Amino acid sequence: MIVRKSPREIELMRIAGKITADALRLAQEIARENITTEHLNTEIEKYIISQGGIPVFKGYRGFPKSICTSINEEVVHGIPGPRRLKSGDILSIDVGVGYRKYNADAALTIPIGEVTTEARMLIEACKKSLELAINVIKSNEKLSLISRTIQEYVERGGYSVVKNYTGHGIGRSMHEDPQVPNFVSKALLNADEILTQGVTIAIEPMICVGKCDTEVLSNKWAVVTKDRKLSAHFEHTVVVTEDGADILTI
Repeated sequence: MIVRKSPREIELMRIAGKITADALRLAQEIARENITTEHLNTEIEKYIISQGGIPVFKGYRGFPKSICTSINEEVVHGIPGPRRLKSGDILSIDVGVGYRKYNADAALTIPIGEVTTEARMLIEACKKSLELAINVIKSNEKLSLISRTIQEYVERGGYSVVKNYTGHGIGRSMHEDPQVPNFVSKALLNADEILTQGVTIAIEPMICVGKCDTEVLSNKWAVVTKDRKLSAHFEHTVVVTEDGADILTI
C-alpha cells in the first residue's frame, strides 16, 4: 500500500535528506587515491550521528556497515573494508539516514583520480537519467513514466539498465511501496500506479557499460556485473508535488 506523507512527515524526511546529502558531500571530499572504504564508512557514520541522524543501513537485514561502497563492476551493496581506492576507480556510495523515525536515501558515483573516457561517460549518463526521471514527475502521472524515461535514455546511449534491483517507496521504513523499476515491463504496466501528491520515493538508476546481468558475491551482499564491466549508480529521495517533484536529498 502506498502511503502519502503529511507536510510534517515530509519535513522530517527533508531533515533526514539534508543529512544524507551532506554525508555524500563529505564522502566526495574524503574519497581519493589510497583511502580505504572502511575509512569512508567510519567518517560518514560519525558525521551522520553528529547531526542527530541514524545510519540506517547498519544492521538492516544484517548489513554490517553504515554505507555501501561499490567499486567499478560492483553495482550496489558493496561492503566497506580494507580495500584502498586507486586512480581510475569509479566509486558508488549509497547512504541512508533515519531522523526521528523517518528515512532518506541517496547515492552517487564519483571518479577517483584520472578515469577513462568510458567511465566518465557512464557516470554522466547515469546522473542524467536520474535528472530526466525527476523532471517528468508530477501528481496524477503514471509511475511507469519514470521507468520509461530512464530506460529509453540509458539504452539510447548504448548502456544497459540493471533489472534485478529497483528504486522504492520510502518514509517510516527504508523500503515501502511502490517499487520504482528503471525499466518498463508487462508486470509494471499491469500494476501501474498513479503518483499522487505526498508520495515519497527513492529513484535510483543502476546502469552498466556491458550487459545488465548481475550476481551476488560470496559475502552475500555485493552485487556485481556478470561480465565484470563497469556500473554506475545515482539516487535521490523525492516527494511528488502537484506540478513536479521536490528533491529531499540535496
